[in-house]
Amino acid sequence: MVVAYNAETTLEKTLDRIPEDFRSRIAEILILDDASHDETFTAGCRWSQAEGMPQTVVMRHTKNLGYGGNQKAGYALAAERGLDIVVLLHGDGQYAPESLPDMIAPIERGECEAVFGSRMMKSGGARKGGMPMYKWLGNRILTRVENSLLGSQLTEFHSGYRAYSVAALKQLPIDRNTDAFDFDTQIIVQLINAGMRIKEIPIPTYYGDEICYVNGMKYAKDVIKDVLEYRLAVKGFGTCSWIPKPAEYAFKEGDGSSHSVILDRMRTLPPGRVLDLGCSGGLFAERLEMLGHKVTGVDYIEVEGVRERCSEFFLANLEEGLPEEIGVDYDYVVAGDVIEHLSRPERVLAGVADVLAPGGKVLLSVPNFSHWYSRLRVAFGVFDYDRRGILDETHLRFFTRASLRRTVKSAGYDVLDITSTGAPFWNVLGGGIVARLLGGLSKLATRIRPTLFGYQHVALLTPHAARTIIAGEHVDVQDILNRQYSPADRADHVGV
Repeated sequence: MVVAYNAETTLEKTLDRIPEDFRSRIAEILILDDASHDETFTAGCRWSQAEGMPQTVVMRHTKNLGYGGNQKAGYALAAERGLDIVVLLHGDGQYAPESLPDMIAPIERGECEAVFGSRMMKSGGARKGGMPMYKWLGNRILTRVENSLLGSQLTEFHSGYRAYSVAALKQLPIDRNTDAFDFDTQIIVQLINAGMRIKEIPIPTYYGDEICYVNGMKYAKDVIKDVLEYRLAVKGFGTCSWIPKPAEYAFKEGDGSSHSVILDRMRTLPPGRVLDLGCSGGLFAERLEMLGHKVTGVDYIEVEGVRERCSEFFLANLEEGLPEEIGVDYDYVVAGDVIEHLSRPERVLAGVADVLAPGGKVLLSVPNFSHWYSRLRVAFGVFDYDRRGILDETHLRFFTRASLRRTVKSAGYDVLDITSTGAPFWNVLGGGIVARLLGGLSKLATRIRPTLFGYQHVALLTPHAARTIIAGEHVDVQDILNRQYSPADRADHVGV
């Protein structure tokens, strides 16, 4: 795949350098002219029609898509045409077509999903090839910073000579990537995040009289922003649409999270039947099963392994209410970080009361919107959503402790107890001494003023006067209140 922009004078020369003994192995050459102002498209067509050339598709965009946008179009075309490996080659001749056999070999051998040609693997090679000192220095500094932030060990992040497994590209959300020059950085981050393998091979450096369209300072700012955005997204901050969001809740026992608090509460209760709403992959349910509880899980997606961790699992969208097939007479219903994702949580909570056994309890948790983090975001005018936490982008409702009480009361519950958790510094900073110190301070501040420092509220509920006893029988109070008697009946039914 050859990306080209105003490459009329270099495109054919670059293509001519493709080794003749390698051309028979090329299924197709895709030339993508990104709305050039010169005759790049004509040059590509002329070369493709010469005798003995590989099958070639020449595509010209009528609107400039940008460096990243041009690649997106090319990779989509490669997938559509059933290609197995796609190599990114620049039409200006800066990267050596002579290295094409070496670029694809590791993927053919199954060693990796991506191969990057590096100009930095051989000491001094980049400078000897004409790379300006300021570009060499900037490349080295940026690569070191990016490696440090991503935990990678690449010798160069900024080479545009790459080969990819098309099957691997299909697994990455590259359509969400930028259309600008930092597209290449984002695709590296996506590969690393997906656990895919990257192999580097040394390539020669060549700088001629080609025109560079990259704004160096803007490019440096963008690539650092991308890596920082990814690092923050992994911790839950920001939305970062070009990095997939994990489907499974990563539960850690004893981490001080709401799920951990609920689990501690369940340890004090006798084993029983549990309905776990929003059970995700069943990691929480698995721990309940180990305590002797029998857990029925419900979620709108089925995460791999959930059926092995729960006694039963039902696929259902809680927006449509509880599925009838779950049955009734549950001793406990757990809704950990669930009702904030529902447009009408009162309806679901009312339905929960119908499946509880007499004396059953509900344990639920919600993020605290009055926490200092969200207050500051609003106060400074920088309110936005995050990938998880209080400002999770999938939240439809925000709760404070007061609004939580009102919500559960209107759904027909009494609040037996509400506790609050501290901020999850362990998640942001890891398990080091700083995280433990800040976590301890957060717990102390939460006990003093939970409405400001509490990160999540965990409530223990029971249905409000759900049943009473008349002549030894359990009767719904609501049935008594709803009984209607005619005037004659009232005359006959006199209470003393």
